[in-house]
Amino acid sequence: MKKILLTVMLLSVFVACKKEGKTTDTEVTEVQTEEVNYMSFGEEIIADDAVSAVSMAEHYKAMHVGDSIHSKMIAKVDEVCQAKGCWMKLNLENGEQVMVKFKDYGFFMPKNIAGQEVIVNGKAYVNEVSVEELRHYAEDAGKSAEEIALITMPKKTYSFEADGVLLVEE
Repeated sequence: MKKILLTVMLLSVFVACKKEGKTTDTEVTEVQTEEVNYMSFGEEIIADDAVSAVSMAEHYKAMHVGDSIHSKMIAKVDEVCQAKGCWMKLNLENGEQVMVKFKDYGFFMPKNIAGQEVIVNGKAYVNEVSVEELRHYAEDAGKSAEEIALITMPKKTYSFEADGVLLVEE
């Protein structure tokens, strides 16, 4: 009985895998894909499902101070902390930026990555930043004493606490 069942199964496999002798005139085009390599910082993340900076800007517009969402975003770096790489500002492609800090100061980014593309994973939120903190960031960014003195009002900012970052290797 087992031999008959095995024979029937094998015949089924051969019949199912039989190649048809039909010929068709279909054009075959070769698609080349470029593999992207990343340097990883913080928790290990994957590049899949990252939303564009433009899409993320729309999410931020709908948020209020204190709101937060878990997100993964791809964007270009505008600025990096020149003291030690402890924050970066990403371009949202609508004239706005998002301030990215790293969860528990667990990792830092290279200071020379302005203009490069990154994927950040973590918590997006809207924050009101105090004058003192804004001045601290301006100092980290290498702004002059005159520029720092002009900061006199708190600012509503788009913020992101990243637990993992992928930096596109060039």
